[in-house]
Amino acid sequence: MAGCRPVSGWLRTTAFRIAFYGLSVPIVLASPVAALFGRRAMIAHAHGWARLHRGLTRHLLGIHVRIEGVVPTRAVLYAAKHEAMFETLELQLILGGPAMVLKRELARIPLWGWAAQRYGAIVADRAASASALRSMMRDARALTAEGRSILIYPEGTRVAPGARPPLQSGFAGLYRTLGLPVVPIALDAGRVWPRHGAKRSGTVTIRICAPIPPGLPRAEIEAQVHAAINVLND
Repeated sequence: MAGCRPVSGWLRTTAFRIAFYGLSVPIVLASPVAALFGRRAMIAHAHGWARLHRGLTRHLLGIHVRIEGVVPTRAVLYAAKHEAMFETLELQLILGGPAMVLKRELARIPLWGWAAQRYGAIVADRAASASALRSMMRDARALTAEGRSILIYPEGTRVAPGARPPLQSGFAGLYRTLGLPVVPIALDAGRVWPRHGAKRSGTVTIRICAPIPPGLPRAEIEAQVHAAINVLND
């Protein structure tokens, strides 16, 4: 029976891809209609998409989530590990819809990128000019003024399980500019959701760490966040 597991994994993965991407097309196409009713309607629309993703990952892939820690009730700067597409949608539901820092390449995807910005995406440019960085900080301040938390993947990109790249400079800029507590988030989604190949059934642990106060020197906050988001790699 052990030899059947890879085949079963590919069948489940294929079924998930057909269902999720097939159902996502009309949801994304309907985004402009939701956006006409304001940001709150856009958030509700996006969270419906995330709930679809959650249901399909549970029932077709057998992937479940174990949450450790407590979600803050006030606006914070979340700094999360990024190992899979899985957490980009799941964290939106768990954390109550924070605004997210998004790579410029994703913001340029037709329709989807526009919808993401209406939801509350903050566009980050890795080769940003000073004016682009100021725009990013201005957008982040405007969203926190609405009571939104901000979610950033401070290592800058998706990484393989066990990888510990240094934090990108955008995190320190947001930390200094916003003056919010930082809540690191560790996770291990890459174990069941590899970048290539079949998905695996199992449980993803998402650990919401204790808040770190604002105002720390850059080297200290970066060291604390880097250690916290990688704690499940130990």
